[in-house]
Amino acid sequence: MRPQTIQIFLPDGSPTSIREAEITSRLVKAILFPRNKMQEVSQREVVHFTGVYFLFGTSEDGTKPMVYIGEGEDCFKRIQSHNRNKDFWTHCVIVASKTNDYNKADSKFLEHYCIDKSKEIDRYKLDNDTGSNRLYISESREHDLLDNFETAKILLATLGYPIFEEKRKAKSNKELFYCQGKDAYAVGELTDDGFLVYKEGKVNLEPTKGMNKWIGILRNRLIEEEILKKDNNVYVFQQDFIFNSPSAAAATILGRSANGWTSWKDKNGLTLDEIKRK
Repeated sequence: MRPQTIQIFLPDGSPTSIREAEITSRLVKAILFPRNKMQEVSQREVVHFTGVYFLFGTSEDGTKPMVYIGEGEDCFKRIQSHNRNKDFWTHCVIVASKTNDYNKADSKFLEHYCIDKSKEIDRYKLDNDTGSNRLYISESREHDLLDNFETAKILLATLGYPIFEEKRKAKSNKELFYCQGKDAYAVGELTDDGFLVYKEGKVNLEPTKGMNKWIGILRNRLIEEEILKKDNNVYVFQQDFIFNSPSAAAATILGRSANGWTSWKDKNGLTLDEIKRK
């Protein structure tokens, strides 16, 4: 990680409309547009370049972010097709070379790599039915494209879609926090996105009667999506999971109302509140 300067251009002056982002010293550009700006964005040259694109939206129940990853020799033509037959997406990001020097093999390689990385990071539910075929490229070109991917990763996160950002950020045990009670025991960390609970954390099986209703709804959703699975007398996290607050994480784990700022403690017994807010 190093400091970066990113330039964002607003073609129509609106920060919620079309946005073009680039690191000026790099060859990669990303353009974001809402679905209702299809006609306006069609006038932007870069949307017709060869590259990869990402359709972002949410699942039918509105609880989980979704993405479809594709590629095209003219990305906009492919997106026009998705505009007719895919309902979930609300925003699109196209990533291309500023000089339009990608060929079909390049875009297929990037699509294949992006799909694999999205599955690995697992921040978004992938809407792709099948994987992408990776076309042959030379070793030197592969390294060039992987460098381009790193730029695209930064631009996507800057535009509000951290699809390729690793969930875990803690560099040492000093940054880890622990929540325990009855049969529950979990490890996590405070991140830019919220509070991350690590895979294999144990959750109390039975919630208390006084538990907040919304925590019950959240626990049930995690069980339905098999993020939590029953193992003997506890539920166990099957993957790293980001909660929107330390309290939501602690209440889910303990099965009762809880103040996460005091429930999460470091290895020396200091609370999250004592370390991060005082």
